Amino acid sequence: MAADMARSLAFLLNVPETPEDQGPEPSPYDESEMHDSFHQLIQEQSLWAAEEGLELQQRGSGASGSDHQALLGPEGTLAHSTATLRILASMPSRTIGRSRGAVISQYYNRTVRLRRRTSRPQLGHLGRSARPSLRLYDLELDSTALEEEEKRVLLVKELQGLTVAQRDHMLRAMPLSLAEKRCLREETRTPRGWQGRRGLPSCCNRFRYACVLALHDLGLGLLSLLHVLTPWHYALKRIGGQFGSSVLSYFLFLKTLLAFNALLLLPLLAFIVGVQAAFPPAPLGSVPAFTGLELLTGAGRFTDTVMYYGYYSNATLNQLCAAPLDGGQCTPEAGSLPYNMPLAYLFTVGVAFFVTCITLVYSMSHSFGESYRVGSTSGAHAITVFCSWDHKVTQKWASRLQHDNIRTRLKELLAEWRLRQAPSSVCGRMRQAAVLGLVWLLCLVVTLGCTWAIYAFSEFRVKSPVSTETEWALLVLPVVVCLLNLVAPYLYRGLAALERHDSPVLEVYLAICRNLIFKMVILGILCYHWLGRRVGAMKDQCWENFVGQELYRFMVLDFIFTLLDTLFGELVWRLISEKLRRGKPEFDIARNVLELIYGQTLTWLGVLFSPLLPAMQIIKLVLLFYVKKMSLMANCQAPRRPWLASHMSTIFISLLCFPSFLGAAIFLCYAIWQVKPSSLCGPFRTLDTMYEAGKVWVRRLEKAGPRVSWLPWIHRNLVENTFPIYLVSALLLAMIYLNIQVVKGQRKVICLLKEQISNEGEDKIFLINKLHSVYERKEKSRIGRTQEDATSPALLTDDRDT
Repeated sequence: MAADMARSLAFLLNVPETPEDQGPEPSPYDESEMHDSFHQLIQEQSLWAAEEGLELQQRGSGASGSDHQALLGPEGTLAHSTATLRILASMPSRTIGRSRGAVISQYYNRTVRLRRRTSRPQLGHLGRSARPSLRLYDLELDSTALEEEEKRVLLVKELQGLTVAQRDHMLRAMPLSLAEKRCLREETRTPRGWQGRRGLPSCCNRFRYACVLALHDLGLGLLSLLHVLTPWHYALKRIGGQFGSSVLSYFLFLKTLLAFNALLLLPLLAFIVGVQAAFPPAPLGSVPAFTGLELLTGAGRFTDTVMYYGYYSNATLNQLCAAPLDGGQCTPEAGSLPYNMPLAYLFTVGVAFFVTCITLVYSMSHSFGESYRVGSTSGAHAITVFCSWDHKVTQKWASRLQHDNIRTRLKELLAEWRLRQAPSSVCGRMRQAAVLGLVWLLCLVVTLGCTWAIYAFSEFRVKSPVSTETEWALLVLPVVVCLLNLVAPYLYRGLAALERHDSPVLEVYLAICRNLIFKMVILGILCYHWLGRRVGAMKDQCWENFVGQELYRFMVLDFIFTLLDTLFGELVWRLISEKLRRGKPEFDIARNVLELIYGQTLTWLGVLFSPLLPAMQIIKLVLLFYVKKMSLMANCQAPRRPWLASHMSTIFISLLCFPSFLGAAIFLCYAIWQVKPSSLCGPFRTLDTMYEAGKVWVRRLEKAGPRVSWLPWIHRNLVENTFPIYLVSALLLAMIYLNIQVVKGQRKVICLLKEQISNEGEDKIFLINKLHSVYERKEKSRIGRTQEDATSPALLTDDRDT
């Protein structure tokens, strides 16, 4: 049987000629090595095809006693014959990757084709002794190790002849282990022109090659160092492995907020805080002593510092000067470097907000494209099982961490698949809708009650101002607001337990919406309290300092209440849950994320009145990361119903952009364009609005001469004119819209490509079935001819006998 299979197995090579083949003939080096490599590859694939045919024959034995062994085809198609199975076994997709020799042979042939594109010396110009001869090759050699070593040497030589980009691309595509790829790369690093005239490397070549290797190693070292310096890299991987992508999305969002605050703080430090600290104004009175209460209230010793708006001068900073008592401007000496502090203050805050806006829009569009580009998770299970393991991992703790990540990812994918497969009845959906409406009504009642309480208490504080001796009373309103922010989410969570959603994603989204409405309403009431009520009640005081201190108090107390809730509230909740034998509680993603958005909104609201609030927010976020991580590991468990948080980052960035940043931008624009600054402090003390600082600067430039006349034109046509603002806003909206449409188009293209891949698989099944039917017809005709040939001699002998 094996001899019959060997006779039936043949190769038909039909290679069409190409224009490249009609050019210069290959060199004897290429021709001889090509012949040897191709001959060895044919022998290997012939042997593998025979072995595959024997394996498939053994699997199909017992189904039929004839030469046509039966196997079930895909989707219930007819069984294929042994010859069809032999052809299938010799397909490249089933032979490449079985052994190291096949891989090296395949990629050696590819490198030969790449090198043939370059010019080679013609074979006719060489002497007979330099031409190849088949006598030099032993085609019957069976030593596997020797064959692999020869092909490896040939592959290294061909790789050295390629360019660096082609060589890296070829090595990257080889299905070999990393160790073998690394060895091949090291062997192919020998540059051209290494040897000198006498066969030894010259000093210049050795020095150049050493420099190249040193720079390459330095670059790899810097890349690994940058990877190590990534903040919280190992901690984030550990959180994702133990608690899944849903909990990980909170910490990734915290890391994103840290980057936004660093980007906001840099221009403020460079152009406002640093300049004013270098040119401090003369103190107007005695400096109060530090009592420690300033850390909570932000008043007292902190009032006359770079922390708040009132400390900054309204002069052109050239030298130290004292502000006059009538509120006028300092007169600088002639010939010194001017620095207009009011203009720098306004321009820096505006540019910082504009850069933050652009970064937010870009982050939102990028996150939208990453999370919504693929419409479904079909095929993600196979990709996670077969393509998720990183074979570069060598340490035990890293492999264990990667194992946890893959396991959690599979849990999330399976939970999402079960959720899509779960049926839902009409009565169940109607009952769930009724419960959902009732819970929403109760949540809105809680929100309205808390809003009315905050508004009434803020009005009471306006009518009964606090004296400077009782600084503790300044903390009453922030304490009330922080208590309501702490209690209301727990009430929402208790009401949400009545809904019993099947989807944990929907449960988190509803909790985010309820907490977002509550916090945005509270911030709206506070903004009205600061700009609508406090400005009118503090005509003879520096109301900007008060607003900055109020925002400082809100931020500090919000951080303190968050720490208390994390360290004690979650601990008590864990002890109660373990006492009731329910296990550890889960991490509340919605409440914690909305706390981050609330704190970031306070930072953006207070940038104009306290330029150092982003620095405080950075310190707060860093401490909050470690506190939340410690509490998560000690007091929380992984979600009982794992779910895939593929769109959570996009939702968080969108909420940060539109309700939070947009509201803060409207608040600051109203304060700059409409509210009259205080006449006792700050860089805008002599102006009707903060925006007039730009007009005053333009009038000075118009008097300076024609050399700077283009600056007033820019201010008049691009700043004072509202059309450029509308144009920029329209362009931003158009960019967002176009990015959404591009992502939708990419999703459609991906769906079409997936459908095309499926159709190509069906085409292959169709062609295999056709091949099987053709072979069956040929086999039947051959059997018929054999029978006729066998019967004809018998008839002749019968005729002779008769």
